[in-house]
Amino acid sequence: MTKALTSLFLSKTQSDLKLYKTFHIHRQKSPPLNIQSANMTNSELVFIPSPGAGHLPPTVEFAKLLLHRDQRLSVTIIVMKLSFVAKQYDTEIPTAIPRLRYIDIPCDESTMALISPNTFLSAFIDHNKPHVRNIIRSITESDSVRLAAIVLDMFCAPMADIANEFQAPTYIYYTSGASVLGLQFDLQAKRDNENHDVTELKGTELQLSIPSFVNPVPAKVLLDVLLDKEGGSKMFLDLAKRFRESKGILINTFQELESHGIEYLLSSNADIPPVFPVGPILNQKNTPNDGKTEEIMTWLNDQPDSSVVFLCFGSMGSFGEKQVKEIAVALERSGQRFLWSLRRPPPKGKIEYPKEYENYEEILPEGFLERTSSVGKVIGWAPQMAVLSHPSVGGFVSHCGWNSTLESIWCGVPLAAWPLYAEQQLNAFQLVVELGMAAEIRMDYRSSMRPGSVEMMVTAEEIEGGIRKLMSDGEMRKKVKEMKEKSRFAVAKGGSSHSAIGRFIEHVIGE
Repeated sequence: MTKALTSLFLSKTQSDLKLYKTFHIHRQKSPPLNIQSANMTNSELVFIPSPGAGHLPPTVEFAKLLLHRDQRLSVTIIVMKLSFVAKQYDTEIPTAIPRLRYIDIPCDESTMALISPNTFLSAFIDHNKPHVRNIIRSITESDSVRLAAIVLDMFCAPMADIANEFQAPTYIYYTSGASVLGLQFDLQAKRDNENHDVTELKGTELQLSIPSFVNPVPAKVLLDVLLDKEGGSKMFLDLAKRFRESKGILINTFQELESHGIEYLLSSNADIPPVFPVGPILNQKNTPNDGKTEEIMTWLNDQPDSSVVFLCFGSMGSFGEKQVKEIAVALERSGQRFLWSLRRPPPKGKIEYPKEYENYEEILPEGFLERTSSVGKVIGWAPQMAVLSHPSVGGFVSHCGWNSTLESIWCGVPLAAWPLYAEQQLNAFQLVVELGMAAEIRMDYRSSMRPGSVEMMVTAEEIEGGIRKLMSDGEMRKKVKEMKEKSRFAVAKGGSSHSAIGRFIEHVIGE
């Protein structure tokens, strides 16, 4: 895996079926392989998500939604584990769901040995292929179900090799937006048909005409991996070639949000399989964490409506001491009420989630907590969906991860864009320039979590300006509120996403 994709992801292999018995299988009130308990079930879907907070939770939520929609379906989710995200799985996976089971492929020393800056993704997928093959074989040998399809996470597209062995159709579950997918397809086609080398755009001020975006896209907001000359760009664009081989692509978005990008994907000249915009797929039930949720909600209850700016930067988001101090200065100068999720970054060069601070005073400016005690609260972990749903929250300073973007829209809370890695710069561009639903803090910011990278600095003045615009721009707030209503109509009966899910189910069952 490239350096950029490493931030996204976060036992010797045996060939016989005895290995299957070593996997951890979770299924409520039924033996692991007995799918006959639901008499109406005859079509099995197997989901293979990537490890990480941006991939597994949306997969689980989509699986639950499908099972609710159609009693003919059952779902198996194969969870390829990594030790540094193991705790995340324990909190994100619900177990009491009929016709849904999980099969864990454990992480051992041979798995962790694969983690290197440039080769992790392909090596990790290859390492797990024999395990997945054995699981799929066990399903196909059951007389009680038909393997209807294998649904692959966007980064697991090479697992289609296994599906082909069993003549099983594959679908891609794309956990980012339609416009980004369109860009990935467009650049892949230009590379293969016109010898276009996107890596030559690194460090330039050029702008690109991308058919899935209305406005020209600055090269400075492209994904790091696209600009990686050491093989990352090839690997990322090769994924798009695998997408073209699938039976269809599910996207966690909705027609009303990304109409232009979706129209491009559906156009006949794009040479793309059927596309199903099925979002927003959200987990609306937050898991409490050591009693902290109640404390946070109690504080929010005491604040006026739409008065609090919430700062939270995702599962991998953290900053060094200098940047933290700039944020603190900006908040204090703005005089804005705030709830700030602040966590300790991992040691340089280590791939792991940020940890909690035992004492915030070690990182914040002297006296900051005392001076802002009447208007602000600094926390560690945050129940993001619960916070965004609270009426006192009026703005969200965010890394613009796609899940966080959808949650913010669902709750009708405008954003201030401060992307960190992956496709977040493109998401920020879309929100700020294409949709007018976000204020900009620094749209082309890139995190320093990669080994050897230099930390970019955003000044207190930039942060303060972004926060002031976020909390005062009435037109932006109006647009977000309107999109909130559209997001809810999309998933309601007869809505665009509700209909797309119905089309997907018939597409699968009819195979």
